[in-house]
Amino acid sequence: MMGYYIIAGLIAIVSMLVSNRLKSKFKTYSKVYLRNGMTGAEIAQKMLNDHGIQDVKVISTSGMLTDHYNPVNKTVNLSEGVYNQRNAAAAAVAAHECGHAVQHATAYSWLTMRSKIVPMVNVASGLSQWVIMGGFVLSASSVLGKTMLLAGIVLYGIMALFSVVTLPVEYDASNRALAWLENKNMLTREEHSGAKDALKWAARTYLVAAIGALSTLMYFIFGFLNSDK
Repeated sequence: MMGYYIIAGLIAIVSMLVSNRLKSKFKTYSKVYLRNGMTGAEIAQKMLNDHGIQDVKVISTSGMLTDHYNPVNKTVNLSEGVYNQRNAAAAAVAAHECGHAVQHATAYSWLTMRSKIVPMVNVASGLSQWVIMGGFVLSASSVLGKTMLLAGIVLYGIMALFSVVTLPVEYDASNRALAWLENKNMLTREEHSGAKDALKWAARTYLVAAIGALSTLMYFIFGFLNSDK
């Protein structure tokens, strides 16, 4: 299992670096105030209205970078630093989350696929690593261990699939957001540039997560294939 811990450690370091860079970017673009004077909440509501979406509510949620779209109750949840603020970072996040609402309204295939995987991920996330660890411990000497290891790999594979499917969902939401912001002349050139850069770094957090999940999955698969050697 030492190889697993090395991979997990490297991924954790890269993830931390990207996360810190993201926070730095948002701090920078939080100082780029919008000439139109609109808050994140107002931008979100306008984007929904422009896309003819009337059954989604824009609400405030506590925390930092806790922004998300909930397809179950159809709410765009904006953190306090986005909901009430009037800057490029807030505009980027608000429009991005509304991008998910537009995906939902138009039955975007990748979002539909991700939603279907969620229940399986909820189960797999709580079991996979324990099952895999038990499999590695027992695999050298028992059929039960190999079966556990294979089952754990399948469970982890579901989580890796979710991370990969998340990539097109997030990139598409950002593209929709930036296109709307530009087409509707919501931001100045400087503001739009800041919004684009902020979303670029946000997307990289999902990219790192996907690469990490796939790398770990491959490690587990090779471990299973070499368990008889």
